[in-house]
Amino acid sequence: MREFKRLTPYKEALSLLLDDLSEIDEVEEIPLEEGLGRVLAEDIVSPVDSPPFDRSAVDGYALRAEDTFSAREYSPVELRVIDEIVAGEESKAKVEPGTAVKLTTGSKMPEGANAVLMQEMAEREGEIIRVLRPVAPGQNVAFAGEDVRRGEVILRKGQVLRPQDLALLKSVGFRTVKVKRKPRVGIIVTGDELVEEFDEGALKAGKIIESNSVLLKGLVRQYFGEPVFYGVIPDDEETIKKVIESAKKENDLVLVTGGSAFGDKDFAHRFVRLLFHGTTIKPGRPIGYGERVFIMSGYPVAVFAQFHLYVKHALAKLVGAKNYEVRIKATLTERIPSQLGRHEFVKVWYENGKARPIKKKGSGIISSLVESNGYMEIPEDSEGYLEGEEVEVVLY
Repeated sequence: MREFKRLTPYKEALSLLLDDLSEIDEVEEIPLEEGLGRVLAEDIVSPVDSPPFDRSAVDGYALRAEDTFSAREYSPVELRVIDEIVAGEESKAKVEPGTAVKLTTGSKMPEGANAVLMQEMAEREGEIIRVLRPVAPGQNVAFAGEDVRRGEVILRKGQVLRPQDLALLKSVGFRTVKVKRKPRVGIIVTGDELVEEFDEGALKAGKIIESNSVLLKGLVRQYFGEPVFYGVIPDDEETIKKVIESAKKENDLVLVTGGSAFGDKDFAHRFVRLLFHGTTIKPGRPIGYGERVFIMSGYPVAVFAQFHLYVKHALAKLVGAKNYEVRIKATLTERIPSQLGRHEFVKVWYENGKARPIKKKGSGIISSLVESNGYMEIPEDSEGYLEGEEVEVVLY
């Protein structure tokens, strides 16, 4: 079997890939409730102040702070309660010297009041309260625009929308949001040895159940895309060529698993003008890319590594996503050796500031992915990391 004459360094290959892609122009306006995980297509400017008015941050009494300055538990100040309201109501009374309005958390501050006394800091009899402690101007008050001010840019284009982002948009009145169209990603699985369903007879005869399709569908959905599955294709040269040509016309990206090396049945890479074929990554070095098509390994762990090291960055480029990775510092629990000249994808379990490498090896050991919750990268110019060394972990 022919080998690679040259392995393209990881960062060089990634640069070639990203330079080959352009951000999608199409924008969709969708209901806010459907925005989770979508990529914002424009900067968002708040049309209102939030909160829209000064409001109480506690249950208590709205009053003039200066009326309480002399209050002590042994010498309380008496004030008269002139109104009572709850959140969502507005008091028509004006707080004058010597008066107060009882209200609940979230209530609009009445005219004349500049502070709120927590109700447990007062003793009440009828319409009279005895103030036991002083309050300062502005105490226990949430001021208009304290959260967001009218005209303020509250979210930037490229933000991957999270639940808290959607809550912020809802709080200032948005019901819809403009997001980038999801890239269509064709998924083609090749291999004569593969079956899609459990069949005991087929398995005994040497077949295996393919899992790359469900793996890639999930990863594509997780990283902004819409998967389109073309099925399991046998190792037939003309069939593979036909399916790849159709998928190229119908999708923004195409992922082909199997056929990335140089075996007699490795046909997929023959039908794409590749910008690179064979890189320094481990696992998954036979990966190739060109014409918006990835020719990937047939082994699930290698596919997983190839997706995280290349494909997810391509998808992020297509939708203009920013801050789509969670990278965190961690202390390595044991030494990890590596060979110079390869860019290694190392599965880890991150917990309590520590990264523990997963010892299970092999590009077909799917359980090693299940036992990890992130990965670290060892670049080509490193011979690995020592126990106790600080490393960067990318969480799934």
